[in-house]
Amino acid sequence: MENLKWIVLALAVLMYALVIAKQDKKVIFTSIAAVVVIALGLIFPGHIFTTGNTRLYALTHAFSSLVNWNVLMIYVGSMTVAALFLYSKVPAKIADWIVKVSPSTGIAIVLILAMTGIISIFVENVATVLVMAPIALSLCKKLNMNPTMFMVGLAVMSNLEGTATLVGDPPSMIFASYAGYTFNDFFFHNGRLSIFFVVQAGLLAGCIFFYAVFARLKDKTLVEGEPVVSIVPAILLLSLIFGLAAISFIPQEIPFLSGSFVMLLGIIGLLWYLFAQKKTKSETWLLIKGLDWETIAFLIGIFVVVGAISETGLLKDFASFLANVTGGSKLAGFILILAVSIFISGFVDNVPYIIVMLPVAGNMAQSMGINSELFLFALLIGSCLGGNLTPFGASANVVAMGIVKKEGHPMSFGKWLKLGGSFTVITTLAGAIVLWLIWS
Repeated sequence: MENLKWIVLALAVLMYALVIAKQDKKVIFTSIAAVVVIALGLIFPGHIFTTGNTRLYALTHAFSSLVNWNVLMIYVGSMTVAALFLYSKVPAKIADWIVKVSPSTGIAIVLILAMTGIISIFVENVATVLVMAPIALSLCKKLNMNPTMFMVGLAVMSNLEGTATLVGDPPSMIFASYAGYTFNDFFFHNGRLSIFFVVQAGLLAGCIFFYAVFARLKDKTLVEGEPVVSIVPAILLLSLIFGLAAISFIPQEIPFLSGSFVMLLGIIGLLWYLFAQKKTKSETWLLIKGLDWETIAFLIGIFVVVGAISETGLLKDFASFLANVTGGSKLAGFILILAVSIFISGFVDNVPYIIVMLPVAGNMAQSMGINSELFLFALLIGSCLGGNLTPFGASANVVAMGIVKKEGHPMSFGKWLKLGGSFTVITTLAGAIVLWLIWS
């Protein structure tokens, strides 16, 4: 039955290849792969899912243990609150205020880009770009300026901050599930500064980069703002943040507590939207339908397949191989994980990559006898910032490209690579240096 693990590996490789080739059908491929893995577990009990040897265990284990429902509940609830936050027009109002108080347009643009990054800590990246795009386009039209660089800036800055907190992006939630991190652990862990502050080094470097790009814009202009619909979604978002922080202090967290809490806030938000905002059931359903359900279904399939790979021992084998390649060198391992993550994430979805590589990086660090955070954080930074490398490395990039094309400024791969590639190298280098200094 040793051959079974290679069958599972071949299935996973085929699944990933199809996901890369046909992004629009990725849920179908991951779902089929998950069904095949469970079927193999039923046919060969005790060989795919090695911690149990009955057919019933194979079926229940896949959905009760391998799929992290707490993470999925946090994702759905936070998506709902984020959608309502954007509906409230509070982010747009803050941006209007920034333009008003800034001494020059160049500085205003940099501050808006920084704000975009900060919003994307809590709001999905594509949604962040979409809510900030009208502000950017209005400002560019007043200045008679090509909006391309501004729109690229919105995309790459939103991607940059997605990994800073537990609720930022799916990769952060997946990492938290693997490493057992609470919301507060993203800020401080074992008495040291954690991933949040590493990412902020990248944000600072990114702001300096874009200041160099837009510093020539000395004149000041104003953008007509929109009135705020309500502050209720902002209150829900703050409740989400502080609530997760409070739950982190519970010594032994109740199962599904954080997920249930975030889901409850999402439900409260929907009820507010339906009744207080006097929306119809159709309008409320349209908001719910517009959430990223595809990623939820995608994650379920990936959780099952990668869980099976892990239980067959393949990931430990791969970690040992990488440790041998680096000769046991901590610096070589750090650079290898960072570089490979940047390159791969520039072309493929970072969610399946993160799920596969987290246990590999963890086992690799363990085999070298070093802090696992050094390699795990390198993996997070490389995979999240690597999405800025190409115009199709992240969904936010694709959206930004579509907006500038619609405005009559189509962007080539080379032009993106020149700006996005430079941004990726500078921000990743800044974050990597801080990460090495803290955790090596």
